[in-house]
Amino acid sequence: MRYKIQLIMKFGVVIFPGSNCDHDMIYTFQNILEQEVITLWHKDHDLQGVDGILLPGGFSYGDYLRSGALARFSPIMNEVIEFADKGGFVFGVCNGFQILCESGLLPGALLHNSNQKFICKNVYILPDSKNTHATYHLDKNRPLKIPIAHGEGRYYADSDTLASMRQNGQILFRYCDEQGGISQNINPNGSVENIAGICNERKNVYGMMPHPERAVDDELNNTDGRLIFESILKMLK
Repeated sequence: MRYKIQLIMKFGVVIFPGSNCDHDMIYTFQNILEQEVITLWHKDHDLQGVDGILLPGGFSYGDYLRSGALARFSPIMNEVIEFADKGGFVFGVCNGFQILCESGLLPGALLHNSNQKFICKNVYILPDSKNTHATYHLDKNRPLKIPIAHGEGRYYADSDTLASMRQNGQILFRYCDEQGGISQNINPNGSVENIAGICNERKNVYGMMPHPERAVDDELNNTDGRLIFESILKMLK
């Protein structure tokens, strides 16, 4: 049964030169989740009183230099960082995740896939931490089928950072097989510890490489991504 979100919140989708998943994110929050959505251009300085900020996937600035490295210096990122520092909710997918890592809002970095190829396919991810907006209302034993589409999705952090993240419950999802088994054999990009998504220690900034916004519509015969967004909205209300 589909969960009906009662509270209407206002989300801003940040658009950079090269964003190509912005309309997917807008459609998800506006048409599927029935929330108010506005677009924020990368040169904007006014967040227009949003309750949450969404950084979509794509190829900001053509992925020149390093994915997300140039977008991190877009004028609006000063506002996004200030918003997050004050406890505001920020969620980045794929390129958005890369930008959040480059900006220092999330720990670690996204490196080239271990096979040095762009990967586009459905994968399975298993919720790891329970006490986060994105995972609190999910079944930790149920793998979610979510698409990936990236060339630099290999998450890396040093051992001390990883130990701290595990202790603080900052690991959102790990790549797994259809039954929920986690092993290096099913790791699509070589991410350390099969990590597919993380949050910051305060649990108000989130990033993941898989695209939940591409798995929300009944017509696609896969709505696993909607479960993630519905969990977020339930926690934010």
